[in-house]
Amino acid sequence: MTVMRGLWRYDEPLAHYTSWRVGGPARRLYRPADLADLIACIRTLPPDEPILWLGLGSNLLIDDAGFPGTVILTAGALTGLEQRAEDRIYAEVGVTSAKLARFAARCNLRGIEFLAGIPGTLGGALVMNAGAWGGETWTFVERVWTVDRWGQIRERSAAEYRPGYRQVEGPTDEWFLAAELKLTPGDGAAGLEQIRDLLARRAAAQPVGQPSCGSVFRNPPGDHAGRLIEAAGLKGLRLGGAEVSEKHANFIINRGGATASDIRRLIELIQERVERSSGLRLIPEVRLVFGASS
Repeated sequence: MTVMRGLWRYDEPLAHYTSWRVGGPARRLYRPADLADLIACIRTLPPDEPILWLGLGSNLLIDDAGFPGTVILTAGALTGLEQRAEDRIYAEVGVTSAKLARFAARCNLRGIEFLAGIPGTLGGALVMNAGAWGGETWTFVERVWTVDRWGQIRERSAAEYRPGYRQVEGPTDEWFLAAELKLTPGDGAAGLEQIRDLLARRAAAQPVGQPSCGSVFRNPPGDHAGRLIEAAGLKGLRLGGAEVSEKHANFIINRGGATASDIRRLIELIQERVERSSGLRLIPEVRLVFGASS
């Protein structure tokens, strides 16, 4: 009999784990003790079990009805992080983007300072090729480790994936476990100073400290979603407890008591109004988890 060392919770409200502070209960939630424990957990799940991987819960909108399967919580669990060569860092998917950026700088490695301003984990950064200030995650990925539904671990090279703007195509039916990043040796003190500067710029331009998911929409080619939303006169638009931020129009904030339905309806309304005013249909960057999405 497999004995798992992590923590199970049942009918667990997912609003506690998402940056928007919305989302109904997960049928089951598991925080693994480590990678080996995670693999043991996956091998016990039925082959048709819906699975949702959850880091810091940013860039994610979960149904008010909850998730009818197993949620695997990586933040605070899969946190292995080490320098493996002069220019390489190994990190597991539960490591926060900010911690990874600072660790690299302290190892005198440069290139991923931009990750410090992305409010998520490495897992989410890999899935969506997270980026900011001109940098993108997959520029630095050398290899990844994945697991499939049957608990089989694979090591894959970055060449097996096709990263694009806020998306990555590659082998299907696998989830990321860890990655090796190749960085450029350099002045770590300068890297930490760059991180401080980027965070100050973020705080000045974005509604930091208010419940949001980060940027809601992808930027269209040659333009910015925030500019289009503001031009459509939508700053401050509110549905229920959800509101288009007055500080940055590509953010939707939870003003208190918002539901996932409020936020989803506001997303759809923004798309309609912006398309009407500009002719462009904004594409959500946020992942919508409604029904049995996995």
